[in-house]
Amino acid sequence: MIINQKGFTLIESLVVLSIFMIISSVTVFSLKPQHSMIEDEAFLTQLKADLYYAQNYAISHQHEVSVVFVPSQYRYYMILDTELPPIVERNYSTNIYLTEGSIPLYFKFLIDGNINKFGSFFIQTKKRNYKINFLIGKGRFYVAEQ
Repeated sequence: MIINQKGFTLIESLVVLSIFMIISSVTVFSLKPQHSMIEDEAFLTQLKADLYYAQNYAISHQHEVSVVFVPSQYRYYMILDTELPPIVERNYSTNIYLTEGSIPLYFKFLIDGNINKFGSFFIQTKKRNYKINFLIGKGRFYVAEQ
């Protein structure tokens, strides 16, 4: 009787495939919590970059730039005038909630880069809460985790 020794049997292949699937599923389930953290960081990074861009745009073009957050539609935009298209318009995840603090979710960067109001507003995600603080003078701001 001659036996072919060149390949694997069906059972051996299924065992290897089963082990691979188990290891893959464990990896996927362990990475899922990281997704929300990465989503939060990506949103905050993009928001800070957009705010810096609006401030620089106001200074370089000598024109006020309005920053408007629309939490009910999960988006924000930056505009020069209501009749013109926005210079920045972003949608963000439905897992991120913005609420007013001591500053409303509408403010302006003036032509010198200062902000017309100072204070803070809040960002709530599934895992963490953040506070964005706008300081008096020069339009500086920072994000603090609460």
